Amino acid sequence: QLVESGGGLVQPGGTLRLACTAAGTSLDYYAIAWFRLAPGKERETLSCISGIYSTTLNGDSVKARVRISRDGSCNTVFLEMESLTPDNTAGYSCAATPLPVGHCSLYQDYQYWGQGTQVTVSS
Repeated sequence: QLVESGGGLVQPGGTLRLACTAAGTSLDYYAIAWFRLAPGKERETLSCISGIYSTTLNGDSVKARVRISRDGSCNTVFLEMESLTPDNTAGYSCAATPLPVGHCSLYQDYQYWGQGTQVTVSS
């Protein structure tokens, strides 16, 4: 089971740092992706990171503002996003799927999902 944390209220222009972890299962061999879903919009894939080699891909809409990383010592994948605007208000979720080591995809169907964490960007 994946669990996201780090959501809440963020000031416009601020930086977001979310964490995705799993209890009882190592994430090392899974591709992990972060998504967001805002009211009235389609779900958007933000970024993904591969297992073991931590190869990363970022979505075009956030490419310059987002960084995904993995810390195997605490079995956690992080997402950092800077220069937030109110349009970034959404539910953010992580998901995992088994893929060949070194691969992740922004277009893959991910198999295991967390419950999500709400991020509100407002002054």
